[in-house]
Amino acid sequence: MNASQIESFFATLQAANPMPVTELEYTSVFELLAAVLLSAQATDVGVNKATRKLFPVAGTPQKILDLGLEGLEGHIKTIGLYRSKAKHLMQTCQILVEQHGGQVPRTREALEALPGVGRKTANVVLNSAFGEATMAVDTHIFRLGNRTGLAPGKTPFEVEQKLLKRIPANYLVDAHHWLILHGRYVCQARKPQCPQCAVAAYCDFKPKTL
Repeated sequence: MNASQIESFFATLQAANPMPVTELEYTSVFELLAAVLLSAQATDVGVNKATRKLFPVAGTPQKILDLGLEGLEGHIKTIGLYRSKAKHLMQTCQILVEQHGGQVPRTREALEALPGVGRKTANVVLNSAFGEATMAVDTHIFRLGNRTGLAPGKTPFEVEQKLLKRIPANYLVDAHHWLILHGRYVCQARKPQCPQCAVAAYCDFKPKTL
C-alpha cells in the first residue's frame, strides 16, 4: 500500500463507521481493564456474557477483592482459562487498591506492571479509555496488516510500529477499532469477504475470494 491507498483505505472505513468503539461492554475504566484482561483467547461475546453478571455486583477493584477468588471464579467460569485470569485479576485489584488508590493508572509502564496485563491490553486501555493513539495488535490486526500490505511484519510489535508510522495522524486514534472490526467481520482468516469489502480496491491481497 502506498500513502494514497492508505488514505483512501481509512477514509472509507471512517465513512462507514465514523465513531467506532470496542465490542466489550463496560461503564468505567476499571471495567474496561478487567474485560480486556478476561478477553485473552476468548471472544468479546463470551466475556460480555460473564461481565454482565459480574460488574453489577463487583465493578470496582475493592468489590472484586471482597468477592474473593472463589466468588470471582464463579462469575467468570464460562470464560476460557478462567482460573488463571481470576488469579491475575485479583492480584491486579490488590495492586490498584494498594498502589493507585483504586484507580487505573494512565501510563503504559504502570499498566504493564499489573498481573495479566501485557502490551496489547495496555494499548487497548490507553486507546479506548484515555484516547491515546496506540495500536493493540491482536490476531485480526496482525493478519490484516500482513494480508493487505498495510503493515507487513513478522511479529505483533513490528506490525504495531509500522501501523503507527504509516497511518495518517487524523485516523490514528480510531484505527485500532476499524481494523479489528474489519478483520473480524470482513477480512476473515479462512475466507476473506472480498466481494463485500469496501476497501478491496486499496488492498494488496491478490487471490481475492470470489
